[in-house]
Amino acid sequence: MAGARAGGADERPILAVGELLAGLKGLIEHHVGRVFVVGEISNLHQARSGHSYFTLKDETGQIRAALFRGNARQVRFDLEEGLEVVAEAEVSIYVARGELQLVVRGLEPRGVGALQLAFEQLRKRLAAAGFFDEARKRSLPTFPRRVGVVTSPTSAAVRDVLKVAARRFPATPLLVSPTLVQGDEAPEQIAAAIARVAAIEDVDVVLVVRGGGSLEDLQAFNTEVVARAIFDCPRPVIAGVGHETDVTIADLVADARAPTPSAAAMLALPDRGALAAMVARDVRRLGSAMRGRVDVRRQRLRRLHEVLRARSPQARVALARTREARARVAAENAIRARVERHRRRLGQLAARLEALSPLAVLGRGYALARRGRDGALLRRAADVAVGDPIRLQLAEGRVEAEVTRVEVGGALRE
Repeated sequence: MAGARAGGADERPILAVGELLAGLKGLIEHHVGRVFVVGEISNLHQARSGHSYFTLKDETGQIRAALFRGNARQVRFDLEEGLEVVAEAEVSIYVARGELQLVVRGLEPRGVGALQLAFEQLRKRLAAAGFFDEARKRSLPTFPRRVGVVTSPTSAAVRDVLKVAARRFPATPLLVSPTLVQGDEAPEQIAAAIARVAAIEDVDVVLVVRGGGSLEDLQAFNTEVVARAIFDCPRPVIAGVGHETDVTIADLVADARAPTPSAAAMLALPDRGALAAMVARDVRRLGSAMRGRVDVRRQRLRRLHEVLRARSPQARVALARTREARARVAAENAIRARVERHRRRLGQLAARLEALSPLAVLGRGYALARRGRDGALLRRAADVAVGDPIRLQLAEGRVEAEVTRVEVGGALRE
């Protein structure tokens, strides 16, 4: 460590703060090296740059830690407050603040695998967003026009699907949308393959299938990008990933889950053997029902034939004609009587209306007087004064006049 020396006999090394911290930083990094530290995450801050800063603590102490973007990309789970982790880190000093810190190179959750923790975190987040709601899941078509299959074109899964399709309903065409199903590039490829096959008009259902494997092997189907692709798919999706005991995020989001790729194909396609048996059964039932109906009609026809022989059709026709003529005459008479009755009633109502009409009263020599300035009806002489204009409504026409004299209670005003 370089430093300045004071003059005089008792010369001492004097270090700048930055020099001291830089020296300690190099000393610690050289002699301590990489360590594994277990502790609980607190004071977590995730910067827009992709770096994460937090405190790693236990009951006896705490130390600041920094997880830079390049290393953060390798962490398979989300950092959370209170999560206990094992950090692979280098001990260093943050010179700008003089703080001891860990430069984290890797993280593992304590007591549970990173992939399992990532699975649980994503499952909770998507469940809260409604990705797994049964109400949004669609029913599968009974007779799809075409089935889309998202998988590796060289996998055992696609061979299983083809075998089941050939056995169950070979008339339905399959369209394979190829993709990687394992590795870092697989999630984006699977999402693109789903969107690609779902965009084809006559594809009515999409299978997302893969054979069994470890949690690491199935990781592509436990990613948010694949979950969103299934959620946004305009066609019903059947997920058949892994073996019967494997459950992935893709299974939970899909409209239907199958335990294996073969079972997914069985869900998507009708069973021609079962359909043939059902058709044969229905044909037998239809034949039996038709024979029964023919027998019933034959017996009824036989009875009608006996009735016709016992009764003359000519007599029944004549009787029907007579009844029809009588009914017609009776109907005409009833209509005429009702019309006449209503005509008399209408005349009576018209006469009564005429008698009550104000115009009829005016016709007998009366008039309606209204005040000229506001049109108010005059009922008393006191309602007008000399010189006021008035209007007189006669039976025919109207007269404008002016008051020249008013008599109220025997008193005359001019």
